[in-house]
Amino acid sequence: MDISDTTSPDRAGRRADLVLEGGGVKGVALAGAVLGLAEAGYRFPRVAGTSAGAIVGSVLAALERRGEPAARLGEIARTLDYRRFRDRGLPGSLLGPFGFLTDGLSVLLEGGAYEGDYLVDWLSGVLGDLGVETFGDLRTDDPGDDGALHHRYGLVVMVSDLSRRRLAQLPWDYQEYGLDPDEQRVVDAVRASASIPYFFEPVELRGRRGTSTLVDGGLLSNYPISAFDRLDEARPRWPTLGVRLDALGIDEARPPRPVKGPVRTGIALVETAIEACQAEHVLDPCNVARSVYVDTAGVSAIDFDLDATEQEVLLEAGHAAAQGFLDSWDFEAWSIDCR
Repeated sequence: MDISDTTSPDRAGRRADLVLEGGGVKGVALAGAVLGLAEAGYRFPRVAGTSAGAIVGSVLAALERRGEPAARLGEIARTLDYRRFRDRGLPGSLLGPFGFLTDGLSVLLEGGAYEGDYLVDWLSGVLGDLGVETFGDLRTDDPGDDGALHHRYGLVVMVSDLSRRRLAQLPWDYQEYGLDPDEQRVVDAVRASASIPYFFEPVELRGRRGTSTLVDGGLLSNYPISAFDRLDEARPRWPTLGVRLDALGIDEARPPRPVKGPVRTGIALVETAIEACQAEHVLDPCNVARSVYVDTAGVSAIDFDLDATEQEVLLEAGHAAAQGFLDSWDFEAWSIDCR
């Protein structure tokens, strides 16, 4: 992908690197926000995402590579059947509606209640149709970047490496595993990033230096808003914008909800840790100013029974939030105050 043409201020003004927060099924709203930004003329040279953000981000990056309109993202998102995310292995798959009886055993023995195969199959098909298989297909050509690796790919996916107890930013960090970034499959990184602990089985990454266990990147970086910030002293040529799946300041008004069952308790533990770890970073005024906040109150990250109407509501919420953000967004003012 050649993204070197920045001679026109108008062209540069229609570009934005994009960061998409994780949030399970609420990720439908991310697609809506992208559509709102795209309708305003934005294109996205680079995309970063965690979990649901990685799913949406990978499709968006593939569309960008093909030069196809981001409007297709909504059409593609509607083909995702969230009910099929709960793909139990044996013997749970043989028990039909009583398969939940084996979930605790699957968590105990395999680290997650569900296999995650449906996500892999669906995303492999979508990316394959767009001509993307490996990260090598998403390399960028941008002579005006800061010379660092983080500007050389159209997609970066956040993953938590439990074995090394650190964040893995893929494809940037594949070399640390003794692997060639260009040869690694995009869908494998996304599957790892979406491995909600206790819900999906973890992913194993086998490198020349051993095997690492990978889970949801949200544990360590659910909203990597600074992923593409320049590392040199040059002024950014275009902004990095982010999309968050909550409304700023709304949590205080929400009544507490009981958490019951081993899987939901485990997920609640993870979500609590995520919010506590990222609160200071994401609430920095400069990061708040470049973030689209989508109110997804009332929707659980693991509510995989969402019907078509509820998905459309989330899409529209994201779309409206992006439009509202753009009404007051001023990149020039932001770059002066926050550079």
